[in-house]
Amino acid sequence: MTDDAALVGEIEALGEKLIKARESIGRRFIGQERVVDLSLATLVSGGHGLLIGLPGLGKTRLVGTLAKVMGLDTSRIQFTPDLMPADILGSEVLDTDQDGRRAFRFIEGPVFCQLLMADEINRASPRTQSALLQAMQEREVTVAGEHRPLGKPFHVLATQNPIEQEGTYPLPEAQLDRFLVQIDVAYPERATERDILLATTGVSEAESEQVFTSDELLAAQTLLRRMPVGEAVVEMILDLVRACRPHDSTAPDIVKSSVSWGPGPRAAQSLMLVARAEALTHGRLSPSAEDVRAMAGPVLQHRMALSFAARARGERLSRVIDEVASRVTRVEAAA
Repeated sequence: MTDDAALVGEIEALGEKLIKARESIGRRFIGQERVVDLSLATLVSGGHGLLIGLPGLGKTRLVGTLAKVMGLDTSRIQFTPDLMPADILGSEVLDTDQDGRRAFRFIEGPVFCQLLMADEINRASPRTQSALLQAMQEREVTVAGEHRPLGKPFHVLATQNPIEQEGTYPLPEAQLDRFLVQIDVAYPERATERDILLATTGVSEAESEQVFTSDELLAAQTLLRRMPVGEAVVEMILDLVRACRPHDSTAPDIVKSSVSWGPGPRAAQSLMLVARAEALTHGRLSPSAEDVRAMAGPVLQHRMALSFAARARGERLSRVIDEVASRVTRVEAAA
């Protein structure tokens, strides 16, 4: 068997396994297929996700179900204004052994896991929020001058309430950029809400089953980076990201008049990865222009900001991104 044929076989096998994972998650997290797909894409791409949604929409349930299905050790932190960095990272304590000798001993914090749920992350102070920056980017933390590696794989799924802003601290742009995608969790459709009502108010509930192990997830993340990407798709990603920067010569008028700052190179990297993951979850061997368009919003919307004038006009960032993505797609298709 040739190397190309072997790679195709591995990609197809991973795609089938992801379909099983989606089905298993769907037994406990009913409906919201797009949210599930984006969450799986985040993990398979090796990144972190920011879940935006009102209370009671199942965000905590989703993260717990993902941890079980993907075989990951998980921790949950409820972010509050009085939370300190040591509550996340851990701290050293002075310990005395049986012989009376005293020495410092490090007690690991909840960040030492494979899947961390940072619940209502914007309720903690900037000092505590910044404690996650090194963990999310470097996969390690520094406590008392010593570098301590985190688990492999390591992912953060953070949640935010989009309407309740009293007593919150908006995440700085540097930390928002650490999130691979923003996942918007909306109200379910009526039929879906009926299914949820019936499934969760009885004597017992359906259970999800484990599909992946942590080692298999690591292997999947490596395989994802080996997926071929056509030159046209690479150029489309570059064109799309650069067109969302208001001071770039290729930016359309809607970006120049509505966007105050645009995405950096990490956005293009993220879009390349999640476009591959989108193709995988739908049984395709390589990403297409449609995969890039489908992932443009989740990748770009937390890496851009509307100008004051655009907000006053009632402009929405999602509409700006959709218009730019549609324009870039048309140009690429014509070429």
